[in-house]
Amino acid sequence: MPELEINKKTTALVVIDLQKGITGRPMEPHTAQEVVKNAAHLVKTFRKNSMPVFLVHVVTSPETMLQAKSDTTFSRPASMPPDWSEFVPEIAPVPSDVVIAKKQWGAFYGTDLELQLRRRGMDTIVLCGISTEYGVESTARFAYEYGFQQVFADDAMSSMSAESHNAAVNFILKRMGRVRKTGEIIAAIG
Repeated sequence: MPELEINKKTTALVVIDLQKGITGRPMEPHTAQEVVKNAAHLVKTFRKNSMPVFLVHVVTSPETMLQAKSDTTFSRPASMPPDWSEFVPEIAPVPSDVVIAKKQWGAFYGTDLELQLRRRGMDTIVLCGISTEYGVESTARFAYEYGFQQVFADDAMSSMSAESHNAAVNFILKRMGRVRKTGEIIAAIG
């Protein structure tokens, strides 16, 4: 693999769904705690280098959820805890962060994520979060079609199964960008 180079002036971090209602679920191949820890290292590094941090979370209600007819779906508790969509404390937003609220898997559709990235002159995004094959991959597909360069923090992403995570990483994400470990990304920032 070629050495990773990151331009601090044109690269943003996009963190997907590291919120209280999602990080409490069992994850593979990395635990939610590992994902949060690695994502927090990325957030800290980007903030320290005055690079944009975009924190994305799902904010839905029964009225605003997509109502797709499908063979399987996610189960949803009858009532959601009031803090379900709050970010985990390790990545709590600071005034320089951009918070994006979404109602579906991907962070671009129905939000101003693309507009906010373009206004800041960003052409590259580092993506991480939960879950690899849903929120991260859906966001990555839009980013690819919008022409953004992408870097995926493999150990700052996870899924409900290792098989799903690995399939998304090896068959989809590696075709749309570069997959690296958190430490490699931080080292490339300097």
